[in-house]
Amino acid sequence: MAKCEVIAIANQKGGVGKTTTTFNLGVALVQNGKKVLLVDADPQGDLTTYIGIHNAENIETTLYTLMGRTMNDIDVNPKEAILHHDEGIDIIPTNLELASMEMSLVNAMSREFTMRNSIKDLKKDYDYILIDCMPSLGMLTINALACADKVIIPVQSEFLAAKDMNHLMTTVLKVKKQINPDLNVGGILMTIVDDRRNLSKEIHEELKSTYGKVFKMFKTKIPRSVKAAESTRVGKSILSYDKNGKVAKSFLELAKEVLDYERESKTRNKDVIQCR
Repeated sequence: MAKCEVIAIANQKGGVGKTTTTFNLGVALVQNGKKVLLVDADPQGDLTTYIGIHNAENIETTLYTLMGRTMNDIDVNPKEAILHHDEGIDIIPTNLELASMEMSLVNAMSREFTMRNSIKDLKKDYDYILIDCMPSLGMLTINALACADKVIIPVQSEFLAAKDMNHLMTTVLKVKKQINPDLNVGGILMTIVDDRRNLSKEIHEELKSTYGKVFKMFKTKIPRSVKAAESTRVGKSILSYDKNGKVAKSFLELAKEVLDYERESKTRNKDVIQCR
């Protein structure tokens, strides 16, 4: 299996489509023949609920379990936490117990790397690991960024959502400089877009002019859709629930962009090595 790509889906603002992006991008990558693991790193457990698990408090082994064992220097078998979804995707679930991990990490040894050390043995089994981050820039999100090769940033086409980007970008660049030099911005993704509104177009142009020269802006935009909201109630991805709809098609287009970007990156790296 090729090198595993770890992607954090992050934005400190809530309601921008992080969980929807994580699940549906994951399924779209599976449909492209990739082996994908999702990690629910948000104590609210929305990703865990999205895949149809409504009794998360009864799950025996979660991300909290794995990270707790790592912090206490107890042998960790991360495969114990993996659940399988019938759309061909795997997930490490979570529940509200994870909320207490923020405080526990403050005094932990190598605290930024607890999540990475908890799941590192799984990388050999997957092409992609997607981490659904909580809506904050606390220690759990820092842990996710310390794990990641890339961060995809979903941004809702609303003024306040775009306004908070500077703080997030500053955090990402600090993590890259001080903790994880391999971390890059994999792309800024416009979500919950209504192209009938001028505001959506204005926000996209503002982000493009501010960040587009430095960071990748995905060409794909995820449209606003009632069907996408409905899919979360039935434990299915939008690609299964409404496979011919515009949102399903947009996630397949996003997966293609992610795969193309990875191939282009490998080609650029190969050319650099040959030039040396």
